[in-house]
Amino acid sequence: MTMAARRLLSFASSASTPFLNLNQNANLVYFLSSPRSSSSYSAFSSEDGSLGDKFHKWHNGGGTFHESTCIDSTALVEVGAVVHSESVVGPNVRIGSGTIVGPSVTISHSTNIGYNVVLRNCCIGDSCVIHSGVCIGQDGFGFYVDGDGNMIKKPQMLNVIIGNNVEIGANTCIDRGSWRDTVIGDNSKIDNLVQIGHNVVIGKNCLLCGQVGVAGSATIGDFVTMGGRVAVRDHVSIISNVRLAAVSCVTKDIKEPGDYGGFPAIPINQWRRQVASRCHNLVRRNP
Repeated sequence: MTMAARRLLSFASSASTPFLNLNQNANLVYFLSSPRSSSSYSAFSSEDGSLGDKFHKWHNGGGTFHESTCIDSTALVEVGAVVHSESVVGPNVRIGSGTIVGPSVTISHSTNIGYNVVLRNCCIGDSCVIHSGVCIGQDGFGFYVDGDGNMIKKPQMLNVIIGNNVEIGANTCIDRGSWRDTVIGDNSKIDNLVQIGHNVVIGKNCLLCGQVGVAGSATIGDFVTMGGRVAVRDHVSIISNVRLAAVSCVTKDIKEPGDYGGFPAIPINQWRRQVASRCHNLVRRNP
């Protein structure tokens, strides 16, 4: 049994419509549920629509899919989109033109993928919105210097797990894991131009505003809000129910819920007093 077929079994109990797959012997797309008449099959033989030996034209939208994929009949794959081998696309998924769904990617039901998105090494939950230009599952930025001074790339072999009802803004990048999967929790919302490094774990109901950068192996709890251009150092932990003011920088663990700001990030009242004190000193020096 292929990986795509095993993934398909996890969808089968909840899917309201049958999946499609390719009968490799007959070179036909067929419904995997109850037998149907030959007139209900969608056929893409080499004479009438195939796009190579293993890639074929999808009936709903005109995109391209590999013969080893499992795609629900209600999924829309627009012209110019490509779904690669061993991937699973669930019911009512929409995949925009120019999007590449890489090998072994799983997209659950009612998820909307925008234009020119690149997905690989990832699993995306139900009812997500992935806006145009997003890249998910590429290698993280991991290198070390060997004894000869050469820069050696560390293996980046794991995945990205996106929960349910997650929204990811345009041109955001989420790296795959190296020693643990990168995880985005249910109902979290991520703005445009956000960078999330490898091995990062973000909890449920988090809000990350534009240009936030989260370095590798950071752990973020639930209900965490980050204002624009917040930076989080690698390997730090942020407890649940924390709010970070815009342009603040987290350099060490945050262990108490509350509001924080500044560089380095400190409790918001301390930060405000520091700002007020500096402004007061400037006024005194320059009356």
